[in-house]
Amino acid sequence: MTNADERELRTASRRLALQFALIILGLFVALGVVVYTVVAAGQAEAARKVLADASMVDSPHDAPRNLLVTTVGPDGRDSSPDLPDGLPDEKALAQVEQSGGAVSSEVEAGGQRFLVETDVRHGRVVQIAYGLGEQQEELARLLVALIASGIIATVAAAGLGLLLARRSIRPLADALALQRRFVADAGHELRTPLTLLSTRAQLLRRHVVSTAHADEEVRTGLDEIVDDSRALTEIVQDLLTAADPRQTAEAVEVDLADLAGAVARAAEGRAAERSIAVVVSARPGALVTGAPVSLRRMIVALLDNALDHARSHIDVSVGPHRDSVVLTVADDGPGFSAGVEERAFERFASARDAQTAEPHGRHYGLGLALVAEVVSRHHGTVDASTRPEGGAVVTVRLPKRQ
Repeated sequence: MTNADERELRTASRRLALQFALIILGLFVALGVVVYTVVAAGQAEAARKVLADASMVDSPHDAPRNLLVTTVGPDGRDSSPDLPDGLPDEKALAQVEQSGGAVSSEVEAGGQRFLVETDVRHGRVVQIAYGLGEQQEELARLLVALIASGIIATVAAAGLGLLLARRSIRPLADALALQRRFVADAGHELRTPLTLLSTRAQLLRRHVVSTAHADEEVRTGLDEIVDDSRALTEIVQDLLTAADPRQTAEAVEVDLADLAGAVARAAEGRAAERSIAVVVSARPGALVTGAPVSLRRMIVALLDNALDHARSHIDVSVGPHRDSVVLTVADDGPGFSAGVEERAFERFASARDAQTAEPHGRHYGLGLALVAEVVSRHHGTVDASTRPEGGAVVTVRLPKRQ
């Protein structure tokens, strides 16, 4: 692995570990909320039960130590000793004295919360206050324990996630590094002979052009060889860029109509061998932003697929439509088999699976997959269909250059 690969491995491992830790933290927070809510609800229920059990207490002298009692009767007011400031709840006493009934409330007194129950018993107003200080302390201790446990669990999850992520990702990273090395080596080995081929073709063309009686057909053929060798070199570079996601091709303004016309002219020889007419109709303004070599590969793949299936005619149309540029390649062949349109752009999906009578060789289903990949890299869409009158139609929509 190179240093760049190692850095990518560490970055990916950290990202996965962080995501794993955040998931654990989220689950722990959800569990903590449930536990805290259940405990708080249980304590509240216990406090209410204590007050309910104290319903027979009507004298401060008979009250348990954890209850504070105040009574108001004809002979005056009597209260438990050492009542904190804020007790009794005068408002509740006045309300019960005036209208009767029972009043429940929570009162802050002496820095502590009390659950207070006020009602009328045996002709006297009785107010019983139950201190919630111990319950609040228990809840505070529980909250601290939950927070500490959550921090420990998150840190442990991050460490464990980092270890597992590195162990899980390393084989994949090694495979990707091997693939990149292979692609780089193959690209280097291909570029050298292609450069030599292009150079020799240009020298030969220069020699033939300087000859006074050179055959025009030979000159045209040499021009095509030079153009093809240059295109092959560009395609190799584009494949290298596509194989390594760390590289990006420079995006420039591309006239898709001009590009489609150039590809169609280059395919005239093959089309003529099969007596197929290729007609290009273009409207001005078909400008997109992208990599010219990739877009050329896309159009070549579309035209090759159409030439593979067409009987006598191929229509290529390019033009702007609203915010997009639409490229359509239609042929008069048998069209797509039933069910193939949905998977036509998958790798190794063949449009000839149900057309064994086709005489033009075996089809590996890579052309349309390449189209889908290029369209995706240019943020467009592609779809395939069969025309009612017969023949396949592949439509590409790319964002129009603004």
